Amino acid sequence: MSKYYKPVRIALATLALTGLTACANLAQVQPGTPYADVLTQFGKPNFECPQAGGGRRVIWTQQPMGQYAWGTNVGTDGRVGQVVPLLTDAHFRVLETGDWGPDRVRCEFGPPARIEEAGLGEKREVIWSYRYKENGVWNSLMYVYMSRDGSKLTHFHPGPDPMYDDEKFMWR
Repeated sequence: MSKYYKPVRIALATLALTGLTACANLAQVQPGTPYADVLTQFGKPNFECPQAGGGRRVIWTQQPMGQYAWGTNVGTDGRVGQVVPLLTDAHFRVLETGDWGPDRVRCEFGPPARIEEAGLGEKREVIWSYRYKENGVWNSLMYVYMSRDGSKLTHFHPGPDPMYDDEKFMWR
């Protein structure tokens, strides 16, 4: 075992805990809070997209390596809606209804941890993977499958995150 192993793990754990503490407080922001106040307290979101009617969707995400993201809508009045955790089993269920293209998925959950292609011929699909804690416990990826041309959601399901596989984890 490397002499750097323990200090690196401690530094990473401290950094993760600091990020989680800040974001846990983000979920306690009351709807109607001025967006400027949220920015002052939590910093600029790392993803946003415009919404119909002039508002915008803002997301604080830890992707590609983290497992958490929070999002809210900012109205034209400059006030936020409810801040919600996005990378949860319950929230991923919004994908079950309606038509979902890549822009809509990205605006709902933020950018994925990775985008890949899998399958052969007619079965080839684009797969977006979001790191998250399945059932609040398991290190998982939510696999969001897009059609062959990447234009619409076909299905989604969770699976284990290979980043946490002991045989492949880089700190072992």
